[in-house]
Amino acid sequence: MKKQEGSASSSTSNSGGSVKDKPKLKPLKITCTSTDCDNGLHCFKRTRKMVEENKTGQCRSCGISLVDWPRVHERKMDDIAYTFKSLRHELIRHHFWHIEIDEKAVTHARRKGRKGMLLAAENRLRKSVGAANLPFDGRQTPMLGNSLFYAQHATATCCRKCMFEWYGIEIGRDLTEEEIAYFTELVMRFVNERLPQLTEEGERIPRTAVRRATKKQPTLAAQPALKGLMERSNASK
Repeated sequence: MKKQEGSASSSTSNSGGSVKDKPKLKPLKITCTSTDCDNGLHCFKRTRKMVEENKTGQCRSCGISLVDWPRVHERKMDDIAYTFKSLRHELIRHHFWHIEIDEKAVTHARRKGRKGMLLAAENRLRKSVGAANLPFDGRQTPMLGNSLFYAQHATATCCRKCMFEWYGIEIGRDLTEEEIAYFTELVMRFVNERLPQLTEEGERIPRTAVRRATKKQPTLAAQPALKGLMERSNASK
């Protein structure tokens, strides 16, 4: 599968460099269950039949097993490299590891810097996936606008369903402090890898001035036909 660079051309890359003559690409219709098995991109989210047959860890489309799930479920800080390697076998994760991060999200991260993003990542995880039995689970993490959203989709920390599939954490309980710390580390490693230009303290980036369009009332001088009509109307009175 070719890496998607975005749905429109851009003059700036995530690393801050200039991009010239960038082709416009149509957005790919990617979902959590999308697969491209011929190119090594799978989906390990179980189908209803797989659940009934107690099958776990296999691609729902081709049945291949590529991940050492007990190893991933251990959630060890010193083994994150293996977890990231495993995540990239899944098409939806691969997509967010490689798609260009939108300009708004990059600017937001640059303003916060690494320290600010660390605090934001922990806060985001607590609010979006920290609690048990979330009422809108599966819809709480947008696709665009914040690099943390990209990170959550890439690391399968976007919803409790994905966290259960990937990390074996039951949906019916709150995350522990140790788990929050682990997933914050995953998210921040994604941010640091994808946005290496971030400073520690953040940057002062001027906000683009938004000019409100003012609607000018049409004047008679600007509308000869209307002026003539009104003059004739007045003369007939």
